[in-house]
Amino acid sequence: MYLIANGKVITRDDAMPYMENGGVVVEGTKIIELGETAALKAKYPDAEFIDAKGNVIMPAFINVHSHIYSALARGLSIKGYNPTNFYEILDGMWWAIDRNLDLEGTRYSAYTTFIDSIKTGCTTLFDHHASFCEIPGSLFTIEEVAKELGVRACLCYEVSDRDGEEKCDLAIRENGDFIRHCAREKNPMISAMFGGHALFTISDRTFEKMVKENNGMTGFHIHVSEGMNDVYDTAYNYGTRSVNRLLNNGILGPKTMLGHCIHVNPAEMDIIRETGTMVCNNPESNMGNAVGCAPVLQMIKKGITVGLGTDSYTFDMLESLKVALIIQRHNACMPNVAWCEVTDMLFKNNRKIAAKYFDAPLGILKPGAAADVIVMDYKCFTPFSDANIDGHMIFGMTGRQCETTMCNGKLLMKDRQLIGIDEEAINARTMEASKKLWSRLNG
Repeated sequence: MYLIANGKVITRDDAMPYMENGGVVVEGTKIIELGETAALKAKYPDAEFIDAKGNVIMPAFINVHSHIYSALARGLSIKGYNPTNFYEILDGMWWAIDRNLDLEGTRYSAYTTFIDSIKTGCTTLFDHHASFCEIPGSLFTIEEVAKELGVRACLCYEVSDRDGEEKCDLAIRENGDFIRHCAREKNPMISAMFGGHALFTISDRTFEKMVKENNGMTGFHIHVSEGMNDVYDTAYNYGTRSVNRLLNNGILGPKTMLGHCIHVNPAEMDIIRETGTMVCNNPESNMGNAVGCAPVLQMIKKGITVGLGTDSYTFDMLESLKVALIIQRHNACMPNVAWCEVTDMLFKNNRKIAAKYFDAPLGILKPGAAADVIVMDYKCFTPFSDANIDGHMIFGMTGRQCETTMCNGKLLMKDRQLIGIDEEAINARTMEASKKLWSRLNG
C-alpha cells in the first residue's frame, strides 16, 4: 500500500477537483481513497509514504497517437534527404526507416519510447507501428517491453500497399494475430487496434482484407487527410472524399480513431460524428511536416471526440498541449479561442478514448480508478487552485518536471530515479541497434 501525499492534488474529478494539501491512497492496482494528508497518514500508518513535498500530485498522462518505430531517428541524417513536400518526408525518412527496422530495432525503439514517456509522466500510450523490414512478431516484441517496464499500451500495425502485396498481407496478419492474442490474454495493461497507414497507400481490396481479418474484434487506427495526398488520391481514383471512402469500406465506428484529419470538410465531420468515430490531433508533427492545421475547433463544436497525441514528435504531453493552443489561435487569428477545447482534449477526451480500450478508469484520481499517479516538481509563486490549474500547466509546467511516476499501482520512477530499469544498459544496447540502422540507411 502506498500513500502519495503532502502535495497539491489535481484530481480531474468534478466531484472533488482539488485539494490544497492532500494525498492519494493506493492498494494493489487501484486508488482506494483521497483526502487531507494528516487524516490519511493517521488512517493508513503502515502505508509506504511518498512525500510530494508540497508539489503537484495529479493523474498520469495518456498519449493517443505515437510511433515507436521512429525512436531511433533522433539525430539521424540520411544522405540526399531534403524534402520539399509531405510525400518526400514519408518516403525519404519514415518509410526508409521502417524498411530497415528489424525486431531488434523495434525492441530498443520501444524501450526508449516507454522510458521517455515514464520520465515525462505518461503511462498510457496508443502506438501505430511500422517495421516493414521485419513484420511478424513486431507487436509482440513491443508488448514484451511494455510489460517489462510496467506501462500500459494499445498497439496496432500500420497496413499499407506501399511495399507490395506480400508485406501488406503480413501486416494484416500481424494485426489479426495480436488482436486475437489480446482477446485470449485479457491483460488489463495491453490492448489492440487494427492499424492502417493512410488512404493513398491502401487500396479498396486491402481495406476489404483488413475488415475481414478484423471481423469486428476492435476498432481501426488510421491516418486520414494528414496531407493533401489522401484528398487527391481519393478524389481521382475513387470519386469521393477520404472520410466517405472509409465509410464505404466499413472502417468507421465508435472504437475507430482517425489520426490528423487536417483536410476534412464539414460534411466529412458530420460523418465522423454520426458514426461515433474518434479523432486524434498531433499539432507539433503537423507544423513540422508543414501539412496544415486540423480544424479542431470545428470538429469539437460538431460533437466529435478529439484527443491529443504527439505522433512521437515529442513524448511530453504538456509540450503538445501548449502547441495545440498556439496553432489553433494562430490559425483562427484570434487570441481568445481554443483554451477549453485543447485542455479538454488532453484531460477529458484522451480519458474517453482510453476507456474504449481499457477497463479501469484512467486520467482521473478517484476511488476505483487505476493507480496511475504522478508528482510534478512545481513550486507556485502565484495563487494556485482548481480555478487556474490549466493556466499553470500551460505556462509553468513541462513534462520533465515529473519526479515520480506510478502506473497501475507500481512505482516506475521516484525522485527522478527509474525503478527496476537499468537505463544505462538499455541505452548502450539501443546505441548499437541505432548504429546498425543508420548504417543500413546510409550504406
